[in-house]
Amino acid sequence: MTAQAAFHAALLDVACPVPEGLCDGSGRPAGRRYGVYRNNVAVSLRDALDTGFPATARLLGAENFAHVAGRFLRSAPPTTPVMMHYGTGFPAFLEGLAPLAHLPYLGDVARIELALRASYHAADSPVADATILQGLDETAFFEARLVLAPSVRLLRSPWPALAIWTYTLRPNSPKPLAGAQDTLILRPDFDPEPHLLPDGGFAFLEGLDRGHCLGAAMDQAGEGFDPGPTLGLLLAGGGISFIHPPKE
Repeated sequence: MTAQAAFHAALLDVACPVPEGLCDGSGRPAGRRYGVYRNNVAVSLRDALDTGFPATARLLGAENFAHVAGRFLRSAPPTTPVMMHYGTGFPAFLEGLAPLAHLPYLGDVARIELALRASYHAADSPVADATILQGLDETAFFEARLVLAPSVRLLRSPWPALAIWTYTLRPNSPKPLAGAQDTLILRPDFDPEPHLLPDGGFAFLEGLDRGHCLGAAMDQAGEGFDPGPTLGLLLAGGGISFIHPPKE
């Protein structure tokens, strides 16, 4: 193992000895200083997780979250110096911890928080002119294709994950009721906002994202699906970048 590899390995594993050859400015062994540095690295990564997953942290409680975050950061150190990306594997990690099996929704709550962060950092894009759709006849409307904005995020959960996230972070929110929920995240200005999708809404948007025309996306959503509320959410929240009517 190279000196650099030994230095890196010992940073996140307190069981590893202080790497040999480390000295302070006076040439003395730098064991204590390395210990301080090692602790600062762990605290910084734990704070990054706490900032990035506030609902998850609150659901677990400060002490439990610190313990879980400590286990995660030692098993999954950053692969990039850009900390906005840190924690992408955290939801799956939570789902793999046996002591958290009684909180089966926790991973999906963390996925909502991760998606909000990804939406915030997504590229800017134009906002489509809704009057283009209004000017189409019925046939052209169903054949039109919509391009979703880069900031749009879609999530499915067998749990009421969005209701749990909202109840945890927003005072006076109603208590979550049992049931699956699909979430749409939009970024109308600077701050992303999650929205509950109606039945069929996820399949509809998934179809649009795959390049299907409106009619085909509606078929994918299922019989009786009304696209109006979901399209209204998209248009109001800047979730459509381009509207491509059919070519004549």
